[in-house]
Amino acid sequence: MTIESDPSYPAHWEADVVLRDGGTARIRPITTEDAGRLVSFYEQVSDESKYYRFFAPYPRLSDRDVHRFTHHDYVDRVGLAATIGEEFIGTVRYDRIGPDGRPASAPADEAEVAFLVQDAHQGRGVASALLEHIGAVARERGIRRFAAEVLPANTKMIKVFTDVGYEQKRSFEDGSVHLTLDLEPTAQSLAVQRAREQRAEARSVQRLLAPGSVAVVGVSRSGAGVGAAALRNLRDSGFHGHLYAVNEAVTRDLLDGVRAYRSVEAVGAPVDLAVIAVPAERVPEAVAACGEHGVQGLVVLSAGYGDSGPAGLARQRELLRQVRSYGMRLIGPNAYGVINTAPEVELNASLTPAPMPMRGRTGLFTQSGAIGIALLSALVRRGEGLSSFVSAGNRADVSGNDILQYWYEDEATDVALLYLETLGNPRKFTRLARRTAAVKPVVVAKGGRHTPAGHVVPGTRLSEDTVSALLRQAGVIRVDTVTELVDVGLLLASQPLPAGPRIAILGNSESLGVLTYDACLTQGLRPLPPLDLTTAASPADFRAALAAALASDDCDAVVVNAIPWVSEHALADDLADALREAVAEAPGKPVAVVHVELAELVQALSATRGPAAETPDRPAADTPWTPAAAAATATADPVRIPSYPAAERAVKAVAEAVRYGQWRRALADAGQVPEYEDIDEAGAATQLAGLLADVDGGAVLTLSDWDARELLARYGIRVLPTLPAPSADAAVRAAAVLGYPVALKTTAPHLRHRADLGGVRLDLTNEAELRRSYEELTDALGKPGELQPVVQAMVPRGVDTVVRSVIDPAAGAVLSFGLAGVASELLGDTAHRLVPATDRDAAGLVRSIRAAPLLFGWRGSDPVDTPALEEVLLRLSRLVEDHPEVIGVSLEPVVVAVEGISVLSATVRVAHPPARGDLGPRTLPSY
Repeated sequence: MTIESDPSYPAHWEADVVLRDGGTARIRPITTEDAGRLVSFYEQVSDESKYYRFFAPYPRLSDRDVHRFTHHDYVDRVGLAATIGEEFIGTVRYDRIGPDGRPASAPADEAEVAFLVQDAHQGRGVASALLEHIGAVARERGIRRFAAEVLPANTKMIKVFTDVGYEQKRSFEDGSVHLTLDLEPTAQSLAVQRAREQRAEARSVQRLLAPGSVAVVGVSRSGAGVGAAALRNLRDSGFHGHLYAVNEAVTRDLLDGVRAYRSVEAVGAPVDLAVIAVPAERVPEAVAACGEHGVQGLVVLSAGYGDSGPAGLARQRELLRQVRSYGMRLIGPNAYGVINTAPEVELNASLTPAPMPMRGRTGLFTQSGAIGIALLSALVRRGEGLSSFVSAGNRADVSGNDILQYWYEDEATDVALLYLETLGNPRKFTRLARRTAAVKPVVVAKGGRHTPAGHVVPGTRLSEDTVSALLRQAGVIRVDTVTELVDVGLLLASQPLPAGPRIAILGNSESLGVLTYDACLTQGLRPLPPLDLTTAASPADFRAALAAALASDDCDAVVVNAIPWVSEHALADDLADALREAVAEAPGKPVAVVHVELAELVQALSATRGPAAETPDRPAADTPWTPAAAAATATADPVRIPSYPAAERAVKAVAEAVRYGQWRRALADAGQVPEYEDIDEAGAATQLAGLLADVDGGAVLTLSDWDARELLARYGIRVLPTLPAPSADAAVRAAAVLGYPVALKTTAPHLRHRADLGGVRLDLTNEAELRRSYEELTDALGKPGELQPVVQAMVPRGVDTVVRSVIDPAAGAVLSFGLAGVASELLGDTAHRLVPATDRDAAGLVRSIRAAPLLFGWRGSDPVDTPALEEVLLRLSRLVEDHPEVIGVSLEPVVVAVEGISVLSATVRVAHPPARGDLGPRTLPSY
């Protein structure tokens, strides 16, 4: 709600949030145009809530109150409202106060804060969300503490303050509780915020996947079309809730055996989920009807939005704005639908015809309907069931991040499979993926890697190998194709994680065993010599060999190869039973089967009949990974063994499981993000706000050398000062200030980092040497105005390195390290880690480049001060993590000496933070 007539209106404070119950609300600044809304809101608040707010009976607001509560300067006095549509459901305001507790006449860093929430919306987390946002606003305006007076009986509001995680003080004065909150974010406040975010977003998805009632809007009377297909699939899936068909021209009580109505309003009963299948131009009308009826969520199957060009994208933004105005969430538009196989739900609100996939423990999310169809078909064909399926289409609202929030705590989902084309919020995705992968595998196939011309998917600044490596650092199993997505998912859904890389190979084909052996080596595994059972092997021989391999302490996983029998025509069922019996008797290690021309073996191995190991209950989501826990998880259901038509595919799946298991085991020693007492986070925030005050929203600002040095110094990174030398005399004066010996170097962009051109002169010990070098530089390379010479003090010699950080659209915030010069620029010898980096990440970063021996005493040289280098990496990581405005930093060169380091040059690029950032208060993607 931008007020164009008021240039001071802070539009960037507007945000949509998910509340505790899964509904949504909009938080925005209160304006002078809100007087009527404020009065209406206050009239709906109970007398008790009014008493708690004003400490006395206060039946109505006076004209003076209304004026005071709607007129703000957005600096010392700020009011925010939580709204659904045009209605206020909660308000919060702060007033800056001085040391004496009265309104401040000069800038002060404390403010008094007060809330009021409509009684009908209490318990939904409205006040907690408002506190997060008003706290962020206050910090932006230089306020560091909130003071609040609360009546002792107002336990709900006291709990809002005490549960937020900020450092606080409490006292009892004059019959009220006096609370003071330090607004500096803490690890606890961040954990509280993200826990609330997870619960709210998971709940919002749960409401979409487990509705008590569904209406399909746009069901044709003829039974043709998308709406009729969706209705049939819902009916035939055995959905346990109430089902309604909606068609404005309906003339009978039933459509396809389902109660039919002319409109959603005519249903006369609650509708939790609406599936909309009308032409795009009629969707707004359908959304409005659903919103007025109190529908909680929508699945919009209709196309013609972001999938159809700029006009469609504008229509999509308007659709999302309309949906949010009613507090609903949206899957789509251009969605394929959702499936939930839970026995108490059995929902098929998709275009997948019955029978829908059988119940399983794999969750599947896709952005593409076509890919969703292919993946569903492949999983069903290979005998794998699903817990839930979401095909989000244009992903205007509900995204893969929301689904990860839901799967994280969903006890019915053990493996998360995602096909993604973009990571709309890569910082949040890597954070959620890391947390989810700590308790269950997350497998991702990502399209749009090379961004064809005209495609809407943004490109990445990093190589595909680097992006994959960064996602793997977050625990993501990154695969290249949707075929691999299914292959890996099948193994992880049915098998325990391998304890190591040692692979036993057995089967009735020597050649296939050799191919498997080679594939293992290609994937970095440690294969044992293949065991050839010969083509005469019977199912009993397979059973004995597999049992022996599973019992051996020399292997961690087994690959079984099978080709058709020559002398005996044994049935695929017999071989499947033999293999399943061996696994049931010795669970704990993964088994994969490679079959050649034995297609019937696929179904036989995935069938639910057969032996099942007796194991304890499935471990809780936060149970640490161990081979025993993995075995219990894998064998809690009847034994299933994944099979593959090629050795390379089976081995790739096993290798991914091995790498994931190694990542899980390493979590116990992942390191810590260190705290540094000398970091001035608040000062950096104030400086950045000032620098960006006059910068347009989408513009990027490269800081001056002075501003860059000042900002980095706030995080303990000291950049060696340089003094301009526009003339030889100026160079001499600069050297006198800095002290000899000095360096003289050019800073012109076309000469930066080009040591081969001779633009740097070192160890100049006196005025004569400096003047001679200045003359040589200008004679050889150009006039001083072109070269932009500077003078800098000399530092101890060491190894020249490069430290960088960048915000990448495919991976989020990335920290990079390499040696300066040829190693990084020509050979690409650069290592990367995700931000925030831990102390172990920094140590690994320094050691993972190929040229690392130069830092540790190569060929008798003295080792340099790598601990000091690691500290610079960690401090830079903190700067980028704390301030989303910082989008790029380059420290080059960073000279690492035997003792200490010297940062000789720094480039810092800043911009206004994105609306979809992962820092600051909770917020949904903007329109």
